[in-house]
Amino acid sequence: MTAMTITARCYCGHVEMRSELAPVTVAFCHCIDCKRWTGSPAPAFAAFDVGAVQATPDLGAPVVTNAGVERWNCPKCGSPLGATFDYLPNQFYVPLGLIDQADALPAAIHCHSAQQLPWLRIHDNADRAARSARDTLKVSKT
Repeated sequence: MTAMTITARCYCGHVEMRSELAPVTVAFCHCIDCKRWTGSPAPAFAAFDVGAVQATPDLGAPVVTNAGVERWNCPKCGSPLGATFDYLPNQFYVPLGLIDQADALPAAIHCHSAQQLPWLRIHDNADRAARSARDTLKVSKT
């Protein structure tokens, strides 16, 4: 990862996050779980090495609704704050919409593109993976 100050916050501002390192990758995820968790038809996330993101206050206990997936939400406004996935070890995913520098973090890949809503048109040069793209996400760099 390269040096880059990343700042983020939830909708109400109660939780602030910061990283002095750039994300290891940025990805859209079109799976139904990510769409429901974020409320977005096209969720996008920046993946950081675990430990690279500091949150104030501490994120607390995660919510686990699917085995192997931990998600954190703001205790005040409910904003999705981050997620980890057992199948993507050592990575912490932050929703791109929370990040102040999102305009400098283009997505490198669309995961679960087979589940993209049929009316949604995103014209970019990012790779498309019909399924999870977990092997690509383990090594991908932006």
